[in-house]
Amino acid sequence: MAGVAAGVAGTIERTVEGLGYEFVDVERLAGGLLRVTIDREGGIGLTDCERVSRQLSHLFAVEDVDYARLEVSSPGLDRPLKRARDYERFAGSEIQVQLYAPLATAGGRKRLQGRLLDVGGAAGNERVRLELAPEVAARSPGPGRGRTLTKKAGAKRKASEVDTAGVVVEFSLADVDKAKLVPELNF
Repeated sequence: MAGVAAGVAGTIERTVEGLGYEFVDVERLAGGLLRVTIDREGGIGLTDCERVSRQLSHLFAVEDVDYARLEVSSPGLDRPLKRARDYERFAGSEIQVQLYAPLATAGGRKRLQGRLLDVGGAAGNERVRLELAPEVAARSPGPGRGRTLTKKAGAKRKASEVDTAGVVVEFSLADVDKAKLVPELNF
């Protein structure tokens, strides 16, 4: 909810959910752009975005919300995960997570990728369990610069592979800086 007052974000959330959609995020960007992201089971279409846009335009006129342009869109294939309910909905999916601080049980890494197992715990104290994907360490051009590439399923094991396959890590939802789904493309 970058750059948007909590009261305005709450009003947008209530309006979007009152129309039968899931509120994902709202951002205030350069040039007065206000971006609202919505979702629902089965996906979002152009008519859904138009409907929410019209309703929010009327709401902003009444509430005197300052903006130059309004953009309403779907979250896309790499949907961000913001709340505990997002993690519950996408349990079993492949996700990427960036933590605020390194996680000792994940080899001191802040960036993780793997299969989301579940989320549980009391509200405000949720814990996420993630089964890490195997990773292959590869050198990028230039001295001393390394990067980590995700190993594709079915690829042969290499000597440089970090054996994280099947390792389950747990961390607090409050420790997550960013998280998103890994796009799953089936042609």
